[in-house]
Amino acid sequence: MTTTEIDFAYFKLLLEKKQDEINEIIETGDTAAQPVELDQTRVGRLSRMDALQAQAMSLEAKRRRDMEFVRIKSALQRIEQETYGKCLECSAPVSLARLENNPSVTLCIHCAERHE
Repeated sequence: MTTTEIDFAYFKLLLEKKQDEINEIIETGDTAAQPVELDQTRVGRLSRMDALQAQAMSLEAKRRRDMEFVRIKSALQRIEQETYGKCLECSAPVSLARLENNPSVTLCIHCAERHE
């Protein structure tokens, strides 16, 4: 498979859809990431611990969304440069099944396995 066999328009549409989904999540606001109130007269100790745990999980989810957003943006740039679908390490083609599963993937299966 060569990059000329890849339907760039199709994958661009997939990536833009994922980008829109992430933007919607960001726009809805994540109140769980807000600072936890320290007034224990209003919130019991266990409730505060639950709130701290929810806050930590929310911050991690935000970090992952941010990373995915960067990967999507990078993939869209590779589409524009017509290098999308090539492994960033060895320049071998990335399988279409792999791209279908995760359109922002950057490595072929062999290079990805070496990084595990």
